[in-house]
Amino acid sequence: MPDPNAAINLPLAYRDHSRHWQNNLYVYPVISRRSKGLSIGVNLNPDKACNFDCIYCQVDRSTPGPAGGVEISALVAELDALLDAAADLSLFRAPPFDALPADQRIVRDIALSGDGEPTTYPQFDEAIDAIAKVKKRHGLDAAKIVLITDACYLTRPHVKRGLAIMDRNNGEIWAKLDAGTEEYYRLVNRPNYPLRHVIENIIDAARARPVVIQSLWMKVHGSPPGEGEVAAFCDRLGEIVAAGGQIKLVQVYTIARQTAESYATALDSAALERIGAIVQTTARLPVETYAGVG
Repeated sequence: MPDPNAAINLPLAYRDHSRHWQNNLYVYPVISRRSKGLSIGVNLNPDKACNFDCIYCQVDRSTPGPAGGVEISALVAELDALLDAAADLSLFRAPPFDALPADQRIVRDIALSGDGEPTTYPQFDEAIDAIAKVKKRHGLDAAKIVLITDACYLTRPHVKRGLAIMDRNNGEIWAKLDAGTEEYYRLVNRPNYPLRHVIENIIDAARARPVVIQSLWMKVHGSPPGEGEVAAFCDRLGEIVAAGGQIKLVQVYTIARQTAESYATALDSAALERIGAIVQTTARLPVETYAGVG
């Protein structure tokens, strides 16, 4: 039977986003506060390919990922098995999943995240199509397919094909935007592309469907972001909307796990709430804040 005290461990469960489950190569379960429950992760980047090298990243990039691509048939088999385990409740017999309250023991989404940028996978559209078919086979119409992305490749043809499949299958883009200025963007994301490229890609995607903006704020060498940086971030959101982009939500959150650079540390709840309030008031967009959780 589930531990009656398990619910008190839920905040710790939010911090455990291990990308390893049993012997799986690609598919793993996590408890996500931003997803509001059980999220099934899909890792299209065991190779750790990414357009950013964020100072707050939890992926260990000191060692290379395994060579070779993603075997979609194996991914499908893993996803089938994990969705079966969620449906028959066997997934919830052991930590950390036994911490979920009974009313949250459902699949909220299938999220493409993992060890890098999902859209760098050359067969991104084929993977989305396979995932959508598995979701439909399991009767999970209400569950989303979530793309967690650095937004650098959203205009590439294979990605746009995948996004169109997502649109037909309750898909949602969570586009990364952590800065308002080029200087701060380069400090925290250490990117391969300029900030303008990211903004233009978000605009293109958000003209076709509403998107979620995910924005992580932190202390860098002990200092929180300045008021000017937060104001510039609001300006970038305004640019997206003015250009015809649809933003359904801005997620404002902070560090919850070990980071690539020790000088990147979490903001306290009060500081995070202040940023969220500024964004909501200035950009006039819905905002949710998440202190120290994923």
